Amino acid sequence: EVQLVESGGGLVQAGGSLRLSCAVSGFTFDGYVIGWFRQAPGKDREGISCISTGDGSTYYADSVEGRFTISSDNAKNTVYLQMSSLKPEDTAVYYCAAREFFLLTLNSLEYAYWGQGTQVTVSS
Repeated sequence: EVQLVESGGGLVQAGGSLRLSCAVSGFTFDGYVIGWFRQAPGKDREGISCISTGDGSTYYADSVEGRFTISSDNAKNTVYLQMSSLKPEDTAVYYCAAREFFLLTLNSLEYAYWGQGTQVTVSS
């Protein structure tokens, strides 16, 4: 059974940092793309970053480029999202998801497996 479990969310002041983790189990870790998405109240789900666990290639949305860094630790079957210079508009539930193909994409419809989400709140 494929499982993704996010952790690391919380409350932080604007300008601060948080690191989210996505622990993955149930499939061969180095053959997937893992993506991070977020959804704020009343808004559509937004893809923000993804990484190929096979070759480490990454992709970022413009909204987080330069502030967020995605990485993976294949030995721990875990993907991280380091978030810095956080803004109140980054407040959302953050989800990680997995797709079984190597193409990097931030289209949520391309991801078959999802975690339960973790809340990130940035206060002004």
